[in-house]
Amino acid sequence: MIEDSRPDPATEAFVTHRNLLFTVAYEMLGSAADAEDVLQETWLRWADVDLAAVRDQRAYLVRITTRQALNRLRTLGRRKESYVGPWLPEPLLTAPDVADDVELADSVSMAMLLVLETLAPIERAVFVLRDVFDLDYDEIAEAVDKTPAAVRQIAHRARAHVAARRPRDIASPAETRAVLDAFQRAVKTGDLQGLIDILAPDVVMLSDGGGVKQAMPKPVVGADRAARVLSGGITKFLDRIVFEPVQVNGCPALIMRLDGEIDGVLAMRIENGLINGLYYVRNPEKLSRVEQETAVTR
Repeated sequence: MIEDSRPDPATEAFVTHRNLLFTVAYEMLGSAADAEDVLQETWLRWADVDLAAVRDQRAYLVRITTRQALNRLRTLGRRKESYVGPWLPEPLLTAPDVADDVELADSVSMAMLLVLETLAPIERAVFVLRDVFDLDYDEIAEAVDKTPAAVRQIAHRARAHVAARRPRDIASPAETRAVLDAFQRAVKTGDLQGLIDILAPDVVMLSDGGGVKQAMPKPVVGADRAARVLSGGITKFLDRIVFEPVQVNGCPALIMRLDGEIDGVLAMRIENGLINGLYYVRNPEKLSRVEQETAVTR
């Protein structure tokens, strides 16, 4: 007798949609570690579901994930209140093809995740499910325990909030490469003016050390100030530091290795040929996902 080695239907459905569920949870939380915890909780609840009563497995799984992520999001909010220094999302090393899906790359970018941080938990959930994953209002209503009419109002409010703060322009791959090359060249040669020239006048630079590693306690604003901070912080380590161009959260980034060990990840936001956002994550607890690719999908 030959045993059937295929997974059971519940496991098969969960595995099929796992990358989508992770992406939903990550976009709501900005933390891969917490997103993985949410997936564990989702699986425990999914394993007890009567599949015969489930009409749409994908929608049902997204609903469970959303509810668990909302619970976790409220806990994270309290945790962030005591966080040491600026908080940045956990960077993910993403595959090159993520950048080909412009909407997905934009939705998981550091810049967008920071915008989503300014939304209330329910607003964030509704925006992510509607504008990123294109769920209908009835499905979202079930996920967040609101009426479809209420969800429409929340979506409208969240969309207006995000539109006022989101990146205005998405750089082409060629433009991105040119800016990244110019940035590395300026930093490596100590060309302060060259660095200033590729930074937007209102560039904002944030760093996250989580109280474990040294980081800037407040945002640095302006091309001149940011260039001087970058130059001063890197120049003294030039003979020990290596820049590794990668794609993080669907956007250009550099892994900074000091004496062969990862010191941090520097992600960028590029608009109109200039860098207007720099996000340097040094907190060691947030760097485990930059050693191997994480699959994100819609």
